[in-house]
Amino acid sequence: MSVEASPEALREAAEMWSTLSGVEFIRAMRDRRIPEISDISDYIGQVVTAADPGRVEISWTPAEKLCNPGGIVHGGYIAMILDNAVCLAASSTCDHFLPMLTLNLNIDYLRGVRAGETYTVTGTCVHPGATRMVSNAVLAGADGRPLAQASAGVIPNRAFKR
Repeated sequence: MSVEASPEALREAAEMWSTLSGVEFIRAMRDRRIPEISDISDYIGQVVTAADPGRVEISWTPAEKLCNPGGIVHGGYIAMILDNAVCLAASSTCDHFLPMLTLNLNIDYLRGVRAGETYTVTGTCVHPGATRMVSNAVLAGADGRPLAQASAGVIPNRAFKR
């Protein structure tokens, strides 16, 4: 769960917000140098493990609480993790980190996703446009086989523009 950040930690986060590139900010998130602003990453079992310009990698271990009555992870949570990956991939291309707004998210569900297993979600920005960006994401099992994939159009959330 997220912890209330000290005033010093909040000042450091504000400085990073103002000075780091998108990919540097995501790396700071990965390294937990920035306080969590919500419990969503913990709730869904998401951990950012790598970030390069135009590419992010997320380790995802969904819990039983994310399963549908059939015992597999609900498609809505699969959509959420894919959406997180496409948005972070786009954000990683920005001069400064900007959260993204999803315009469309197209998903192909290929195989069932089981709780308690660890998956890799890779997001790649294929068009880092000035106004509209396009990213893809793949959710893969430990064997590297894809379980779901998505493509999305996103735009920077201008409410956060500096």
